[in-house]
Amino acid sequence: MPSSNPQVLLSGFADEAAPNKTLVEQFVAFAAIGLKYYSIRFMDVGNGVKNVMDFSDDEITTVVQQQSDYGLSVASIGSPIGKVKLLDVDDGTQNRFVPFDKYLAEDVQRVCRLAHDFDTRLIRGFSFYHPKGEDPQAHVALAVDQIGQIADVCKSHGLIYGLEIEANLVGQNGPILEEIHRQVDSPSLLLIFDAANLLCQGMTVEETFKHYEAMKSGTGWFHIKDYGSSVPATESGYVDHDALTDFVSVDPGSGIHQMFLADFRDSMNTLTEKLLSQKVPGLFLDLEPHVKGGGQFGGFSGPDGMGVALRTLCRVLDQLDIDYSLRDLGDVRAAAGR
Repeated sequence: MPSSNPQVLLSGFADEAAPNKTLVEQFVAFAAIGLKYYSIRFMDVGNGVKNVMDFSDDEITTVVQQQSDYGLSVASIGSPIGKVKLLDVDDGTQNRFVPFDKYLAEDVQRVCRLAHDFDTRLIRGFSFYHPKGEDPQAHVALAVDQIGQIADVCKSHGLIYGLEIEANLVGQNGPILEEIHRQVDSPSLLLIFDAANLLCQGMTVEETFKHYEAMKSGTGWFHIKDYGSSVPATESGYVDHDALTDFVSVDPGSGIHQMFLADFRDSMNTLTEKLLSQKVPGLFLDLEPHVKGGGQFGGFSGPDGMGVALRTLCRVLDQLDIDYSLRDLGDVRAAAGR
């Protein structure tokens, strides 16, 4: 009999599994641990490590051909869109500023073309850096204006812009991110909940769950990583990403994933139907474990760390009666052309 359980799609940032970030390392690791989807961010396609935003046409063609050979599909473009300064202010950070009209016409259009090239509807993005030390709430109006314009471009391409919650950005917590989502009010804007990105700001599990609740109605997919109990390195609320060293897998972990996945379980089928109507294959749980280190623009887990992160997530899903699928013999033979 068909299962009555909700079903999710498992994915991950493939560059986290690859010591040298080569195409072959990433695809071999993901195929070996049983994943069918991956999010693309950094990769060496033969000309050195590049962000996907900087791929040449030939590199795009090579990746698309090779991912098919390995039986993989792209879940999302792991873009850095929105990780630039909101204002041209010297605030002591190394974050760059790009005039927004130029950013919209070049970077945002570029990432939309990449989404089509890689046959995905989902673009991971961010909510801009407000000046360090200032109240993010004071910058919501400008962030809403710019994110709204990004969402409009994505809508014109039939794509979805996912705002990831993260420290130091305007959308650094659940209530602000949901306020941005509500004010933009676009079907092409969804939110990405990432528990570790709240825990590493010094929040408790209970506080993190409240931020999840604030975001819940606008959430479109999840990034999966956890953070331990070490005190994060902060300066007046500003998190030093390079000093974050306590990322862990979800089981054992803080327990927050068991809490929010159990709560979201009853919403999964409804969200899946909504995503399917927008030509997204389903609800993604996207592994971004950082278990061997994380930073402002990426992290590393190694093939072993990614395997541990996947297996621990699967254990949690099994406990909650949430269905998922890994590769089986049919998938292996199909990838081999048999």
